[in-house]
Amino acid sequence: MKEISCSFCGRKKSEVTVLIAGISGHICDDCVSQANLIVKEVAHDEGAPFSDGQLNLMKPAEISRFLDEYVIGQNEAKKVLSVAVYNHYKRITYKSSKKEDEIEIEKSNIIMVGETGTGKTLLAKTIAKMLNVPFCIADSTVLTEAGYVGEDVESILSRLLQNADYDVAKAERGIVFIDEIDKIARKSDNPSITRDVSGEGVQQALLKLLEGAVVGVPPQGGRKHPEQKMIQVDTRNILFICGGAFDGIEKIIERRVNTSSIGYSIKVGMSLETENILQHISPLDLKRFGLIPELIGRFPVLTHLDPLDESSLRRILTEPKNSLIKQYIKLFEMDGVKLSFDKKVLDFIVEKATEYRLGARGLRSICEAIMTDAMYELPSNKDEKEFKITLQYARDKFTKSRINKLKAA
Repeated sequence: MKEISCSFCGRKKSEVTVLIAGISGHICDDCVSQANLIVKEVAHDEGAPFSDGQLNLMKPAEISRFLDEYVIGQNEAKKVLSVAVYNHYKRITYKSSKKEDEIEIEKSNIIMVGETGTGKTLLAKTIAKMLNVPFCIADSTVLTEAGYVGEDVESILSRLLQNADYDVAKAERGIVFIDEIDKIARKSDNPSITRDVSGEGVQQALLKLLEGAVVGVPPQGGRKHPEQKMIQVDTRNILFICGGAFDGIEKIIERRVNTSSIGYSIKVGMSLETENILQHISPLDLKRFGLIPELIGRFPVLTHLDPLDESSLRRILTEPKNSLIKQYIKLFEMDGVKLSFDKKVLDFIVEKATEYRLGARGLRSICEAIMTDAMYELPSNKDEKEFKITLQYARDKFTKSRINKLKAA
């Protein structure tokens, strides 16, 4: 009987590891590997979505509805983010005809301004999860100008590469969230004559990344060395989202709004007291805060996040898919304990979080203060199958907690 062979390379079954049978032919494992490499190269050259993870691009209204499942409120920020992200990835995946007068669409980097704990990082994380793209969070406070102790701006991209399993094509369509962008504001309103190592110097180093350039990235992160082999990453299709609290920018906005409306300052002042002042933010305010004009120009999309009021905090506790209460119920369920809360306990947690002004993060700190003893004792108690948190229990545990003592001090 004639020995079967690969229909592509012609090698016999005895000469290969695996021979896969088809309807009218066979293919060996080596030809499968080679074909896979060809498909990846073609997909990359044509700007197609990732070969091993389909880009899940929704319409702006669908993106906003998806965000609603994880983030409470912030409707204006959701709308702005949804449109910017949709336009960015539509620009990448759209296969336009190659004409001489082809219009090149520029990317829309985003900057978000809002108090701590209002959901800046969560919004960026959730969008990356929905799109099925690599995502990394970079803290700008550790970045320094090239040549100084600290991290170079290229280390941001090495984190993105790691999260994309060193697939460069995949990383080049990822999302980078740069947190605490306000901490690299320059220290004075005048351009620096000398070097500002962790302020203006970092802003200038970020310019080429944000605009779009081929950057040499150290594969393992850390400092760059002449003998270290660099990975070339094109940042033209990487979406940069920046977030910062910009503490004190409210005063800058108030000064601008009041002085720009001479003769109506009393009315403006009265209205500003009752609404979120950040909704009036403009690029000019960011410049006065300390961001250089070149950096602001590379963030065409500017949005704000509203401070969380008591009703929003109450909803955050229970409504999202990943809400704190659902997380604690799941943790206790793993130990075979059914956990429940009195409604008054939730109101108490919200009341304390509002008092401490820590946003949604404050909810977690207060819950931990109340729940620590229960989480310590109940896993060892096999007889306890149900546990209910009452208002009296919550008050007692919170009063004895370290967070309450610090507030009192």
